[in-house]
Amino acid sequence: MAVRSSTRWRFRQPSVLPGFGLALGVTLTWLTLIVLIPLSGLIWRSSGLGWSNFMALVLDERTVNALTISFGTAFIAAVVNLIFGVILAWVLVRYRFPGKRVIDAMVDLPFALPTAVAGIALTALYAPNGWIGSLLEPLGIKIAFTPAGIVVALVFVGLPFVVRTVQPVMEEIDKEVEEAAATLGAKRYQTISRVLLPGLLPAGLTGFALAFARGVGEYGSVIFIAGNLPYVSEIAPLLIIIRLEEFNYPAATAIATVMLVLSFIMLLIINTIQSWSRRRYSNGA
Repeated sequence: MAVRSSTRWRFRQPSVLPGFGLALGVTLTWLTLIVLIPLSGLIWRSSGLGWSNFMALVLDERTVNALTISFGTAFIAAVVNLIFGVILAWVLVRYRFPGKRVIDAMVDLPFALPTAVAGIALTALYAPNGWIGSLLEPLGIKIAFTPAGIVVALVFVGLPFVVRTVQPVMEEIDKEVEEAAATLGAKRYQTISRVLLPGLLPAGLTGFALAFARGVGEYGSVIFIAGNLPYVSEIAPLLIIIRLEEFNYPAATAIATVMLVLSFIMLLIINTIQSWSRRRYSNGA
């Protein structure tokens, strides 16, 4: 009887800190009020449209194009942020150079800068008459008012998520591990691919997921540089605003529901891969 009671699964885990029940109750209540109830209301409103009307609104050519641009540009920007965010975090952790603290502080600038200000600044830079756009225009490269401009804006707002997620993990990796690999005959690329990257993979995927989620729902920094041309550079959040201004609430609700479902599926896949890689690395260690 004692053995059975000791092996029984318990919801409340012993802790040195009191107040588990109260803290859990406050957490669930706040989560329900802020997240679950609004999302449930969105799904409930969409269910009232009927399946045929819902699919007709979702499969509209303009809606499909806007969703493709939103998720496609967010994915590309997240990949770019994953690659260069890891490199930037590596430089900040492993090297000492003048102005390091300034660069480290500038990484957090997109967090504090209003998104509309970022959008105006990027548009001024990458417009055909801007500082950077004027240099790219003779080469036939156009950034502003194209999907490429959306990617640039999303890279700007999503970079801190990758850097700040990978940086603490990278700081915990001892240099002695790299030196041990080198003494055992490993080349530099082998040390990076087999020693460093496996430990950074879960954190990198977390930063990727955060940057992707931010990019899908980004609005303020995108609408200025995107050009907002239907079937060219119109994003789904902007299309939702347009449908609301037209008092077409069913269409706005349908688009929002599709964005919610697709975002949830992609984040679920990313988190599943992240959990698998963490378990794999822990077992291998």
